[in-house]
Amino acid sequence: MTSQLTTHVLDASTGFPASGVAVVLSKMGDEPRIVQIASGETDLDGRLSLGPEFLDHGTHVLSFATGAYYAGLGVDTFYPSVTVTFRVTDDTHLHVPLLLSPFSYSTYRGS
Repeated sequence: MTSQLTTHVLDASTGFPASGVAVVLSKMGDEPRIVQIASGETDLDGRLSLGPEFLDHGTHVLSFATGAYYAGLGVDTFYPSVTVTFRVTDDTHLHVPLLLSPFSYSTYRGS
């Protein structure tokens, strides 16, 4: 079974993939509550395939444990975590990359 969602974390401050970043995928419910769907860690290439084969339509959240990642490198960071909220409206593959540094981050819908 393949996952509908992948991510790739790149550390712009080192120029290398960010391996060992803990990531949690959750779905926002009708009430103000979040239900965890899956979790994992980026591999040596900074990549992670996450979640079920198909995600329910609606709003989802990816949470990246950036503070723990940088603590492991002995680097201070302004962002202890990065949360990316996105909507699923169809059954196509979703790729949500994260470009990271200790004092900034960027994301986009990839392919």
